[in-house]
Amino acid sequence: MPNVMLRFSDRGELLFYVAKKDLEETVVSVETDTENAWGGTVELSDGSKYFIEPISPPPAFPTTLRFNRA
Repeated sequence: MPNVMLRFSDRGELLFYVAKKDLEETVVSVETDTENAWGGTVELSDGSKYFIEPISPPPAFPTTLRFNRA
């Protein structure tokens, strides 16, 4: 279960960063992204997927969360 830092880039893209793997990718899709909840399966631009139980209310970015590899 890696700690993942999430932040918005200067272009407004949500970035997903895992320090231990030196992995930084753009988030392509999030299963649940509403004003009431955020999370589920998160797909990255390299095709990899991670999972987090939906969080209610959605987190404020930047933030650090614990994800599972999907």
